[in-house]
Amino acid sequence: MYKRILVATDGSDLSQKAVTHAIGLAGLCKAEIVVVKVVPRYPQTYFEGSMSLTESDAERIEAQWAKDSQAIVDAALQQATGAGVTAVGKVIKSDVVSDALIGTAKDEHADLIVMSSHGRKGISRLLLGSETQQVLTHSAIPVLVLR
Repeated sequence: MYKRILVATDGSDLSQKAVTHAIGLAGLCKAEIVVVKVVPRYPQTYFEGSMSLTESDAERIEAQWAKDSQAIVDAALQQATGAGVTAVGKVIKSDVVSDALIGTAKDEHADLIVMSSHGRKGISRLLLGSETQQVLTHSAIPVLVLR
């Protein structure tokens, strides 16, 4: 049924649920998984909502985010390998998580995206946004959402 499954993770307990389900599904389908963690770029100006930092400080922060993100991806890869599932990992730098996930799914020829959602409603959804909703709305391939 599925040959290549993209799973989005941010390292949270909720996204771990998506990783576990993607690995289980991949095992059943004899599919590969692509583990993706999206890292934002650090805002550089006051107008972007940040404190003014030197370029070297911003680079240091981004390097730490990349290192932490790679550790999250590596843990998911280890979990997949332990379950006998072929997996690759990617840390993607982007300010728009949904676009990064959809683009990576296309580039990696994924035929399913697995991700989690907090299931926020009302004003909290409006204020916080919903990357999951954006992926559901704009993805050309099926999306499995776990809560």
